[in-house]
Amino acid sequence: MTTPIPSQKVFSDMAPPETITSEPHRSGVEPFDATVEDDVDMQRMGKVPELKRRFRYYTTLFFVTVLTATWEYLLIANTTALVDGGRAGFFWSLVWSIAGMTLVTFSLAEMSSMAPTSGGQYHWVSEFAPVRYQKFLSYMSGWLSTMAWQAATASSGTLIGGIIQALISLNNPNYASPPWQLFLLAIAVMLSINLFNIYGGPLLAPMGNPMMFLHVALFVVIIAIFWALGPTVSAREVFVELSNTGGWSSIGLALCVGQVSAIFGLMFGDADHSLKFETSAHMSEEVQDAAVSVPKSMVYSFVINSFMGLVLVVSYLFALPSVDDAVAESSGFAFLYVFQQAMPVKGVNAVTALLVIVLYWSCTTFNSSASRETWSFARDKGLPFSNWIGHVDVKRQIPTNAIWLSLILSCLMNMIVLGSTAAFNALISLQVVALMATYIISISCVLWRRICLPETLPLCRWSLGRWGIVVNGLSLCYTAFAFFWCFWPQGTPVELDSVNWSPVMFVGVMVVSVVLFAVQGRKVYEGPVVSVESYKRDATRSIEGVMPKEEVNMTEKTL
Repeated sequence: MTTPIPSQKVFSDMAPPETITSEPHRSGVEPFDATVEDDVDMQRMGKVPELKRRFRYYTTLFFVTVLTATWEYLLIANTTALVDGGRAGFFWSLVWSIAGMTLVTFSLAEMSSMAPTSGGQYHWVSEFAPVRYQKFLSYMSGWLSTMAWQAATASSGTLIGGIIQALISLNNPNYASPPWQLFLLAIAVMLSINLFNIYGGPLLAPMGNPMMFLHVALFVVIIAIFWALGPTVSAREVFVELSNTGGWSSIGLALCVGQVSAIFGLMFGDADHSLKFETSAHMSEEVQDAAVSVPKSMVYSFVINSFMGLVLVVSYLFALPSVDDAVAESSGFAFLYVFQQAMPVKGVNAVTALLVIVLYWSCTTFNSSASRETWSFARDKGLPFSNWIGHVDVKRQIPTNAIWLSLILSCLMNMIVLGSTAAFNALISLQVVALMATYIISISCVLWRRICLPETLPLCRWSLGRWGIVVNGLSLCYTAFAFFWCFWPQGTPVELDSVNWSPVMFVGVMVVSVVLFAVQGRKVYEGPVVSVESYKRDATRSIEGVMPKEEVNMTEKTL
């Protein structure tokens, strides 16, 4: 039986996990050191602590809230929703997306409490999947997650650079926005972000406070501008009148396609900069009392951002005089059209500049999470050159090589912009469906284990309890539903520059991952489960009849 830690209740091996609400044991713990609970969790997972735990609960909450930046991304990336559904379609798709993503948030939060590791999904899959599928599913999840994070990291620079170019065009109508300048802006952004994450890493936690203030203050300013200065349309136009300008055969189909904007805003960010939903999980090994702080920050940041996002969208839709003109905005950012209806150019410049600052910090923190996910997968021998990528700078206690790798890959991917923006968008389209796939796999695995082998789930300090099966099941259904619609193009007819390339990229990564697994992965990658304390204990439990015969044979064979 697992030895209980000081702040935990005593659990029987056969009892299902339940929530532990007591405070973490801090006797003899210096600031920024791990708690006793952190040490026990790392020991259970077989991980050696290598990163400095600079984050506490509130700094983690602020970190994730600003990183997710839901209202900012709903503001700058809503064209798909306006085209496919109009104002009312955008609003209602956001409402049901919040409902669905709430369930997904709870599922991921519980898994992050069961196994608070930087690996996230691929680690959870390795622990919770049926034994015979653990290695393969974990390897596939790791590759999908890593490729998605790196593709999203590459888009950080183009996102910031694109808004800067849009501002220049607003002030100088003759500006042509050449691709080579976008490339240089993107490289400058990525270089500064990565250098900060290497040399300014200790500032990530304390900088969360002022950036959280700016995140909230700018929200209040923009809402006030929409309400006080902007034009106003009727409530019927905002909440009732649906539109279908994407050329789909029915308004229902248009709404399903248009919901992707809401999903991106809540779960990812925007279509070009996604994967923000489970970021706190990838920072787990730098968070104090991670088994509680990480899931709580994940849930409460979602609640805060969902509320702010809903208020922003309603205010934005009331201040939007013409959907057609907003969609046709030459810069590609509909929000600039709305800003111009409410403010003079100088006001637009000032507010947008502050918005860029928040987005820049969001991209900075996002990059730090991406490097931790990549480092963790390399630590478990899931990537080529794993020894180099998985190296941790002993002095700084951060994965510097993984950060350098992200910079190199970002520069290489951004070079595609010089030849074709459509080709670059095709490359980064991978991020959305790839990460959604990892959610489906990980939630499916924990649901399977919860139904078939509930006594083998790790002790959990933030638990769904008796609602686990219901929440996991509903979140799996919603994620699969959203995953399907993420493959669809914005409208019809489909042309080269409007194709949704994510199906092609997703299948391509799957094929490459399978080949790599067959050639190398199956030989060197065992999956993090082999280091977990309960892994070998399962063999003993199987002999006593706790595990089904099929699981018994596979466990003994693996051992």
